[in-house]
Amino acid sequence: MQKNLLFNLLKKKIRSSTLRKKIKSSRTYWHIKLFLKRISGQEIWESRDIDLTYAGQGSAGWNYYKKEINADSIIYVFGIGDNIDFEIDLMKETQSKVFAFDPTPYSISWLKSIEISKKFIVHPWALSGSDGLLTLYPRIDNKGRSSKDMWTLDKTQSDGKNFIEVPAYSVKTILKKLEHRGIDLLKLDIEGAEYESIRFMLDSNIYPKQILVEFHHRFIGIGKTKTIECIELLRSFGYKIFCISQTGREFSFIRGSYNNESIR
Repeated sequence: MQKNLLFNLLKKKIRSSTLRKKIKSSRTYWHIKLFLKRISGQEIWESRDIDLTYAGQGSAGWNYYKKEINADSIIYVFGIGDNIDFEIDLMKETQSKVFAFDPTPYSISWLKSIEISKKFIVHPWALSGSDGLLTLYPRIDNKGRSSKDMWTLDKTQSDGKNFIEVPAYSVKTILKKLEHRGIDLLKLDIEGAEYESIRFMLDSNIYPKQILVEFHHRFIGIGKTKTIECIELLRSFGYKIFCISQTGREFSFIRGSYNNESIR
């Protein structure tokens, strides 16, 4: 009884102190956490196919192969929320434009409230495997609260009571609407819609040079099998993994040339 009390007090102290932040900033912490999640079956076992010198947010987030990106590159980002740190850095480092897409009310309102570069071009559209209206539900966070900025098509991640319908298009349609011939870098953080969108895109013979994607297999209605199958599908079309984030969810893929950097 006394041991449990001491353990709970220590746990509470760690949570309420800067120690927790220091622990979570350690790469060792994330390596151990990902390993434990993998052996417990919560996360998938994957590793890089190719060693590239990448740029971006390092092990903590999104990364891209900078040598293939320049001011003329076509960059599509689906899913903005209320954070465009990666996109701001990308535009600064490569002088490129970013075409960003997010149909959710919170994100649209947030973008209007901040100053953004003219190179950051926003469209209020969702990405899907087909054109039409897409039903999105607000995600429920760990404390049981409805999210303002995270919306998903997976109803199991919400309370099922509230939803919105938003305009959605396939990559093929968006390319046509914006009069673009192809995509140099595609970033997807679309809360479970990535699987259908990627499959339809590849079936339409559209092959972005780089694909950065957060997989949402942790959602009850999705599961690891979908992510494993999606990764193998991408590999079958010539894509190789060159970066995996410390959470094991953000993946960076490349297809084509990589300036003779080493391949595993």
